[in-house]
Amino acid sequence: MSVIEQASRARAAAQVLATASRRAKDAGLAAMADALAARTPEILEANGLDVAAAREQGTPESTVDRLALNASRLAGMADGLRQIAGLPDPVGEVVRGGTLPNGLQVRQLRVPFGVVGIIYEARPNVTADAAGLTLKSGNAVLLRGSGSAARSNAAIVAVLRDALVAAGLPADAVQLVDSTTRDSVKELMRARRLVDVLIPRGGASLIRTVVEESSVPVIETGVGNCHIYVDESADLDMALTILLNAKVQRPSVCNAAESLLVHAAVADAFLPAALAALREHGVTVHGSPEVAAYSGDVVPATEEDWGTEYLALELSARVVPSLDEAVAHIRRHGSGHSEAIITASLPAANRFTAQVDAAAVLVNASTRFVDGGELGFGAEIGISTQKLHARGPMGLPELTSTKYVITGEGQIRA
Repeated sequence: MSVIEQASRARAAAQVLATASRRAKDAGLAAMADALAARTPEILEANGLDVAAAREQGTPESTVDRLALNASRLAGMADGLRQIAGLPDPVGEVVRGGTLPNGLQVRQLRVPFGVVGIIYEARPNVTADAAGLTLKSGNAVLLRGSGSAARSNAAIVAVLRDALVAAGLPADAVQLVDSTTRDSVKELMRARRLVDVLIPRGGASLIRTVVEESSVPVIETGVGNCHIYVDESADLDMALTILLNAKVQRPSVCNAAESLLVHAAVADAFLPAALAALREHGVTVHGSPEVAAYSGDVVPATEEDWGTEYLALELSARVVPSLDEAVAHIRRHGSGHSEAIITASLPAANRFTAQVDAAAVLVNASTRFVDGGELGFGAEIGISTQKLHARGPMGLPELTSTKYVITGEGQIRA
């Protein structure tokens, strides 16, 4: 089936979902969650084939980690769907409204986009997250995953579609687009008027291609060159704990820390312990000469390192003379995703949060919290680094548009 045919079927399903009750959508989500749990073995079997093929092709382990599923991760996917069911339904929410002096009643209401296309790499958990969020927000979804996860995605989508039918909802609310050819991506990007919005999730090259070549409106999710800045007033034990969590807990994701900035006033006290701890966790540090002076294990940093999203156990590190220079460095090299300051100074925290231009700015907390599930949104569709419509972790409200409903009693304009 062509992408155009799939998009047409998705639009028909979207018309059903647009007026579906919360009860019906939540029942669909519950059925999807239960089906994932009940059919875990077949999904894991398909995923095992994808993982084995990826390793045979020499795929980096950081990418394999994003691809791999296990019983725990599948249970987490199912729990994510149940959490979405427990969230308020955004459709029909009154954003603002009131009565004009002429008696007209004006309401701005949240409404579904209609058909959402998602182009993503490697991570089959996105398949369930995206299906759940789009269903709850009244949208149909076209999922174009990567070829490396083709078997996993096909198994997951088959399970979800069966569950939708069992719950009395249209199976075409969730469809998988062919991932064996790049032509399907081009068709999806050009399906204007059938697809309402595209959301790319993946590396810089994928995102740039979709943003530059799509005739369908795009919500840009960006790469995560996230910084941890250790200020001169920081609690250094706290700073080390946060740094290790942000870098090591799961290095292959976009909210992992990729760069460390340390105020010169605390470099002597902080860096020896920090570099030793990073080494113990297998992290390669690409450092400035000032950082390299503290350890022979530090690899000299190049200009390219400051802007690199490693997605692996690697980290760039630099000593800065001031908070202003830390902010300037982030402005030059940051990707607008998530930036953190560790400080005991409220003025420093306020300056950092005001001056750093990013979707999320954290004070004394790990960048790993910039995640829809962690912030109470349920699963997320992605983390938007653009400034239009949605920015930061995208939950249910961000998957809606609005329309105005204006009710009168015969008023005409003078």
